[in-house]
Amino acid sequence: MSSSERADSPYLVIAAEIRARITSGELRPGDRAPSIRQIVQRWGVAVATATRVTATLRDEGLVETKVGSGTVVSTPGNRKRAAVARPSPEPRRPASAEAALHRKQVLRKAIEVADLEGLDAVSMRRLAVALGTAPMSLYRHVANKDELLTRMADEAFSELDLPEPGSRGWRVELELHARQQWQLCRRHLWLPRIVSFTRPVFAPNMMAQTEWVLRALDGLGLPMAVRMREALTLHALVLTMAMSVAEEVEAEQSTGVSHNGWQVAQLARARDLLDSGRFPLLAAVPGDIAANLDELFEYGLARHLDGFAVLVAQTSQD
Repeated sequence: MSSSERADSPYLVIAAEIRARITSGELRPGDRAPSIRQIVQRWGVAVATATRVTATLRDEGLVETKVGSGTVVSTPGNRKRAAVARPSPEPRRPASAEAALHRKQVLRKAIEVADLEGLDAVSMRRLAVALGTAPMSLYRHVANKDELLTRMADEAFSELDLPEPGSRGWRVELELHARQQWQLCRRHLWLPRIVSFTRPVFAPNMMAQTEWVLRALDGLGLPMAVRMREALTLHALVLTMAMSVAEEVEAEQSTGVSHNGWQVAQLARARDLLDSGRFPLLAAVPGDIAANLDELFEYGLARHLDGFAVLVAQTSQD
């Protein structure tokens, strides 16, 4: 704690309360610790404060983040290792190491934090702790939080390795493009929250994705405006579905209830409504149709491209 921070600072008070629950055994190793969302809701603090609470407990080795589980209480062994590995609250790199810190390192670390802890956990202070440097040194690489998020998204899109378009037929190539983006969003659940259609950013790797689709539609006789609308619509289909995946994972982590568990809890209410006779068609629908989002994505992609194929055929006949 720095000299400017009071012991009654909200994040320290909340961290102390959760710490007491851990040390008393109320929260045992492997149990879910309060998530950032739960801290915000229970204590009525801002997301930044809740994020700082989690970062404080993590720095002390009391909690850790596990993919698919969220923030959980660390095992005693992990706490000891964390204490040994952390000589001071904010380990600092030598000046030469800070000078060697590259923008790509900053972005990859930010992506790592977002993948494990969610987008709200990404901050200059959190990155500085993770990279072992001073927060102000990061501003040599990104001007502010908005630029950091934009560059994170662009860096994530650089992971896609699309072949040269033009030799497989437009439908095969659009399927390839959409599926690669779908898998990218599955790896980085935070990504759909950053991409905007109404206020697009000029980021080279994201622009390359749109350029690729436009080239894949070469030779079909389609006006450039139509080709651009198709690129945006295809992208929107992926991002909209991916947002549902992200929301489901976030709901599981913040509540500790899986989708199956949620369905079981809703079963009685659902049966009352479906057995009432008011919704005979819905009553005939298998209960797991909406659960498999990969299948739903493939269905949406196929039906969209079926419709686009009609437009392509009409254009070729004109």
